[in-house]
Amino acid sequence: MAKVLIMASDGFEQSELFVPLEKLKDAGHQVDIAAPKAGEIKAWDKDDWGKPVTADKAIADVGAGEYDILVLPGGVINPDNLRTDQSAIALIRSFADAEKPVAAICHAPWLLAEAGLAKGKRLTSYESIRTDMKNAGAEVVDEKVVVDGGIITSRKPDDLDAFVGAIEDALR
Repeated sequence: MAKVLIMASDGFEQSELFVPLEKLKDAGHQVDIAAPKAGEIKAWDKDDWGKPVTADKAIADVGAGEYDILVLPGGVINPDNLRTDQSAIALIRSFADAEKPVAAICHAPWLLAEAGLAKGKRLTSYESIRTDMKNAGAEVVDEKVVVDGGIITSRKPDDLDAFVGAIEDALR
């Protein structure tokens, strides 16, 4: 059983948090959610607010040493909020420094760029931020899922099966 940390804030894309959460729990993994503050955060579901989820922990209170992988759901609002949160960026860097995988889908690769992890990596993202990824020094491709070293990226909710599959591969 692996220990998985999902990091999110209000505005996470509903399917991009709940699908990995449920599939990884069903596979027997322990999954915790961290947010800027412990407590309820709200999903964004296509064009309006979606289901809430409870964040077990505050981002500032967790470390890479406690987990095997970090999962970053997208949505536009969520990663845009988190990329200005120094605790969130420090946590992402700590996973990379510990050579533990970081998985980001949709707009969440913005967080990889902010943490300095996109440069020199082959990755994918939601179409609208691909120029941002190129400007951050990444080799950007249009594929369902891309794994480069410890970085796993995926494009959108339609790619969640491939994304979760790559996460499960990284945990083996």
